[in-house]
Amino acid sequence: MKKQGFPPVIDVNTEILILGSLPSDVSIRKHQYYGHPGNDFWRLLGSIIREDLQNMNYQNRLETLKRNKIGLWDVFKAGKREGSEDTKIKDEEINQFSMLKDMTPNLKLVLFNGKKSGEYEPILRVMGYETKVLPSSSGANRRSLQSRKSKWEAAFKC
Repeated sequence: MKKQGFPPVIDVNTEILILGSLPSDVSIRKHQYYGHPGNDFWRLLGSIIREDLQNMNYQNRLETLKRNKIGLWDVFKAGKREGSEDTKIKDEEINQFSMLKDMTPNLKLVLFNGKKSGEYEPILRVMGYETKVLPSSSGANRRSLQSRKSKWEAAFKC
């Protein structure tokens, strides 16, 4: 089944961009980045920026990220996938990253949320951005939250 990604959550003030792969089925139904309650994304990021993102409504989460100069997007504009696992994404269409130079002139750091999105890290590095691949925030990623949290925090201190 072909699934569509979401538009980027960015603006001219964005300095850090977090790229996932493709929204999960739950996220697509909710039309929200990281909409699955089992995903640790909002918990991890909230801990880093010292905001309770987990307990905010979605619009407030996005506004808080923008205030903190953080943007969200996915590597894939669309792709075929049964279920929500990154390993099952096929026939993927990559987003047009060339637009970032104009839309986010202050962008310095691009973080990849997980291995699948991280496979495209060289594309953004060649464009001149500092890049880092992070352990996935997915609930399917069974590493301890504390281990992932320390790796995410280290990436933001670059």
